[in-house]
Amino acid sequence: MSSPDRRSLLIALAALPLAACGFAPAYGPGGPAAGIRGKIRPDTPADRDAFDLVNQIEARLGRPQDARFTLGYTIRTRETGVAITPDNTTTRYDVVGSVHYTLRDAASGRVLGQGEAHSFTSYGATGSTVATLAARADAHRRLMVILADEIATRLLATSAQWNR
Repeated sequence: MSSPDRRSLLIALAALPLAACGFAPAYGPGGPAAGIRGKIRPDTPADRDAFDLVNQIEARLGRPQDARFTLGYTIRTRETGVAITPDNTTTRYDVVGSVHYTLRDAASGRVLGQGEAHSFTSYGATGSTVATLAARADAHRRLMVILADEIATRLLATSAQWNR
């Protein structure tokens, strides 16, 4: 057996488990998420964290055109000092956040899915006041991106259950 034939055989054998489990790309033809791009309308953001969350969800799932689904969410964040100097100055903060979300059918309002995403980021508070405020705002933005990505991934993973 020549080397190219051996490679082809190994590639075919490596792909066999994926074919056997029914793996199909989410957005592929006939995939469970086919047709949902631009069909999920998140609630209107009321603050900066919500704006960043919605912006990232729309980046991942498409800006809503003719929405078939609505996505409600509740954001909770808290900051905790994690690095404190001997003179009692906090130099690092963790920003912990969670988003409870509910996917609904836009026409009937029926709940199709719900869940909660959790994560955290950190920022340093060792610079000037302006630098600390900028680092805090950036940490919140990064947290919302992480949470939105988790929500989008979960929606894609469960789309076979609700996208019919």
